[in-house]
Amino acid sequence: MVLAGYRLDCLGLPQVRKADQAVGYASRVMAEYESVIGLECHVELSTETKMFCGCRNEFGAPPNTNVCPVCLGLPGSLPVPNAKAIEYIVRIGLALNCRIADESLFHRKNYFYPDMPKNFQISQYDLPICIEGHMEIQVGAETRRIGITRVHMEEDTGKTTHVGRSGRIDQADYALVDYNRAGVPLVEVVSEPHMRSPDEARAYFAELRATLEALGVSDVRMEEGSLRCDANISTRRVGVAELGTKVEIKNLNSIRSLDRALRYEEQRQRAALDAGETLVQETRHFDEEGGSTHTLRSKEEAFDYRYFPEPDLPPLAPEPSWVDGVGASLPELPAAMRARYVSDHALKPEQARLLVASTSTARLFEDIVALGADPRAAANWVTQDLAGLLNKARMELDETKVTSQHVADLVQLIDEGTLSQTAAKQVLEEVVETGDEVDDIVDRRALRRVTDTSALETWVTEAITENPGPVEQYRRGKEGALNAVLGAVMKKSRGSADAKAVRELLLRRLSES
Repeated sequence: MVLAGYRLDCLGLPQVRKADQAVGYASRVMAEYESVIGLECHVELSTETKMFCGCRNEFGAPPNTNVCPVCLGLPGSLPVPNAKAIEYIVRIGLALNCRIADESLFHRKNYFYPDMPKNFQISQYDLPICIEGHMEIQVGAETRRIGITRVHMEEDTGKTTHVGRSGRIDQADYALVDYNRAGVPLVEVVSEPHMRSPDEARAYFAELRATLEALGVSDVRMEEGSLRCDANISTRRVGVAELGTKVEIKNLNSIRSLDRALRYEEQRQRAALDAGETLVQETRHFDEEGGSTHTLRSKEEAFDYRYFPEPDLPPLAPEPSWVDGVGASLPELPAAMRARYVSDHALKPEQARLLVASTSTARLFEDIVALGADPRAAANWVTQDLAGLLNKARMELDETKVTSQHVADLVQLIDEGTLSQTAAKQVLEEVVETGDEVDDIVDRRALRRVTDTSALETWVTEAITENPGPVEQYRRGKEGALNAVLGAVMKKSRGSADAKAVRELLLRRLSES
């Protein structure tokens, strides 16, 4: 029998023959244990150049073109810190309520892998620049404060492409290494193990992503590797203070992947412990296609990397006045923006959350309101109709020609009674495809609301003739059947008929005979 992705007999558990027994078993196992989750999020900064050299920080350039003696680790080359990158990490730390250390230090993290040209990574170890922060998240009706252990700076590695049937290292015929990414400024945000469910981890990661984008320090494009996440999860019995055996999950390239991987691992660990099995500390790989995790390697400890201070870089000691200046320049952050939308525009909390999930969406909404559109109507169009069209087309807002003026014009035409909701949705769909002006689309497609009685009478007569079933149902007392005839009229008019006038005509005509 399969339960939540597992065969009970394969786990050494007693076979369950009845569905209600299986559900009861799963409920008991889930209730007896709790998860302890912490996230390590890596953020590539959007600086013009790399962390310790003048090479361009550019995604998509031809392989091994943005390289130099410094980022390739050639003898005699010396690193020079990127001032803008240091400003960006301080911005991140302040936004996450961290304390900025009076002095921090770069270390060498030693390990040998083809994508590390120097055979060590310049990173921070025991003296990071940002420490002891926190971020609040909303999960349902509950607000949770998640601690931030540290925010530290390091350089990114190169990119290895395994060429073969699946792109996996164990099935590769050979590997290609691109060092363009080596040396790109990378910030790691390490949370405390304060999350207790995949839902909380998902909310934390989404809030962190929105915050980073609002700060303007990264484009946070997970598909390009600008934002990556590793999840640490352990399991313990409810009421036990001691932490369980920690497993780190790699290859989480989206918020959905994070959620799926944690749910799988949560159930795997609980079922194993319930069966009396011993969990081991290890790093596991998340298989996107199969939706499961698999052993990758044993988990490294800090001593495995043989950290020692970077001899070519002095300590970082930011002036307090400079830090204060960076703090004063921070933009409005997502949490404050959500609260303002709810209080000033009377939006629902969930709607406000959707609007501030990305900077481009929030900016579009702000601009629409600035053009005079009703905030609630604007929010509905952005979070529902426009979001649905973009999702269907698998496009990001920035990839379309939709502007704030487009949406503001739609809201205005609806308010004036010139355009029906149905017709406005058709216009928006064409706007997404072409970027044409709203008035031009409305005129070209003859979508302005029709109130002319003769035209409406013609459509109503045709709809009554062509829909005898709903007409008869309505006459027998089923009032809801009128909507089918009304829908037929709206279809004939391509959404341009005045629905209120059509309903009145239908009621009069159907009551006459």
